[in-house]
Amino acid sequence: MIIRDPSKTDEAAWRRLWSGYNAFYEASVPEQVTDHTWQRILDTGSPILARLADNDGDVIGFSICVLHEGTWATSAVCYLEDLFVDPDCRGRGAGRLLIRDVVHRARAQGWSRLYWHTRADNPARRLYDEFAKADDFVRYRLLFD
Repeated sequence: MIIRDPSKTDEAAWRRLWSGYNAFYEASVPEQVTDHTWQRILDTGSPILARLADNDGDVIGFSICVLHEGTWATSAVCYLEDLFVDPDCRGRGAGRLLIRDVVHRARAQGWSRLYWHTRADNPARRLYDEFAKADDFVRYRLLFD
């Protein structure tokens, strides 16, 4: 299994996984947003960074990060916004490799922080706990669209 950058030819595989990811979170993402997300993934000038878990030519997972500036550091902050592995392919280490890949990139690029959040009952927390301890912050959200 390798972790690699996406290419235009990966769109169908990514969309299949993206659909599964949104179903897991019981979310409905409009098609125009999905299209825009894919375009930003392919745009090397975008702050959106995606990586794919490729198992012998089959794309079985992805990570999507957003790089942004912060007020507590002078170097970039990385938000791991989306991480998903096909349920039929879990337990093979793809999720762990995807996270390790982001951690490696953060260190290599000199980013100041890497963070993510998930639901309290997400079974993947066992994996996440291998990398960092959850903190005591509470998230507040206002949705405008």
